[in-house]
Formats: sequence, C-alpha cells, structure tokens
Amino acid sequence: MPRVLPYLLLLPASLFLLAFFFYPFGLVVVESFTRGGEWSTANFERMFGHWKFSTAFWNTIWLTAIVVPVQLIMALTMASMVQKLKTGRSGLLYIFAIPLGISDLAAGLIWLAIFEQSGFLNSFLHFFGVIDRPVLFLGYQNLWVIFLAVCLAEIWRATAIMMVIIVAGMGLIPKEYGEAAEVFGASRWQRFTKVTLPLLRPSLQTALILRILMAFEVFAVVVALGGTTLPVLMGETFQWQFQLNDRGVAAAYAMVILGLSVAFSLVVLRLLHVPKGARI
Repeated sequence: MPRVLPYLLLLPASLFLLAFFFYPFGLVVVESFTRGGEWSTANFERMFGHWKFSTAFWNTIWLTAIVVPVQLIMALTMASMVQKLKTGRSGLLYIFAIPLGISDLAAGLIWLAIFEQSGFLNSFLHFFGVIDRPVLFLGYQNLWVIFLAVCLAEIWRATAIMMVIIVAGMGLIPKEYGEAAEVFGASRWQRFTKVTLPLLRPSLQTALILRILMAFEVFAVVVALGGTTLPVLMGETFQWQFQLNDRGVAAAYAMVILGLSVAFSLVVLRLLHVPKGARI
C-alpha cells in the first residue's frame, strides 16, 4: 500500500490533465492537420498564404520583445524596493500587486478611456492648449499609437506577476551571502549582479517563461484598444474560429502559438540554466 499511495494521490490530477488538457490538445493537433476529412497541410498553407499572418506574427513577436524585457527590469526594481523596506513593506507590495486583480479586458478598457477621443489624454492636452480638437489616437492611421497603447497596458497589467515571483525568490536568498560580499568590499550594484541575480535564476526562469507565454496569448487588451486594426496571433485564431468559421486554420494558428511558446521557453531555460546543486 505505501508504494501505491503516491500514485493514488497523483491519479485525480492526472485524470484532470488527461481530460481537460491532453485530450483537447490532441483534438487541436488532429484538426490542424485535417482538411476535408483528409490528412494534409492545407490549413497551414492557407494560414501562411493569408495576408494577415505575417503582420500578426511580427506584431506578436515585437510586442513580446518590447514588453517582456521592460517588465523584467521593472519587476526587479520593484522587488528590490520591497525587499529593502523594513516598514511598510506589505503596503507597498499590495499597491504594486493591485493590477493582478484586473482582468485583461478591464485593463484594455481602462487604457481605452485614456486614449480614446473623449478620454483623459485628449482632455489633458486640450486643457493645456496643446490641441484645439480631440485627436483620434487609436485610428488605423496611427497604428504605432495603438501598438504603444497595447504595450503600456500590458506593462501596467502584468508586471506585478513577475514582481511577485521575484519577491518570493529574493526571500529565499540567505542574507548572509549579501553580508559576506559587503564585508569583502562589494558595492550595492556588485552584490546585486554577482550575488542576487545568479541566485534568482530559478525564479527568473519561472517569471520569464510565464510572461512570455502570456505575451504570445495577448488578445483582450488588443481587442479593446485596436479591435482588428492591430492583428496578433491570438486575435487571428479567434477570427478564423468564430468569424470565418474555419476551425482547421484556427487550429493551425494555435499550433504556431504553441511552437513559439515552446521555442522561447527552451531559450529561457538554456540562457538561465541552473546547474545541479546550485539551488538554494
């Protein structure tokens, strides 16, 4: 019985994953390689040949490449501030974590209220005499403004996720390491780069992989701020599934997102490799 007990405890979770992850995933794989009842790559050919695919692909890549590094720097800064405080630490952590309670769509609507014609930004600029009439910031003529608004909304909404993970990782680092480095004359920056960051690798792995996966799946914020004006991979998946009623191509988009997620996750694991025995 003791030998069987661990497997019995894992059985409910295993059944849950089998029923609600692996089985649907298998259906998506089959759907992506099936066209007209036959096994083929026609769905991928149609996806790659569509004029929006290239734009959606590069918009998603650029969004990830810009947002994730900025969020990493901000999360490290915020986590360091929280760790150094002796009083008011819980209050500051709570303030930083407020965006965690806001959904993707709600975050998009908040930033829509800032950038739309009757929004805060137009009112602010008009009040100080910068503009005479409201400016359509989120129009198709200003794609870069829509992209910037999406980046700002994503940075504001999801930086706290990385920050919480990094704060937890910093809490596991023994203070003696930093104190020893200080005794040997290391500056604050040297202690951070030579002591804290190397010991944060496991937490950085988790934070970066989670954030990259979320960046590739960005959807609601883009819909709220740009609609279909700014194509992204997840948005195109939705369009093919529900607007164009082509489940095969939608499944092909899902496979592309999965491939990108796996590839970038492997890159992060490679770059932040944690040697055996180096974990705290």
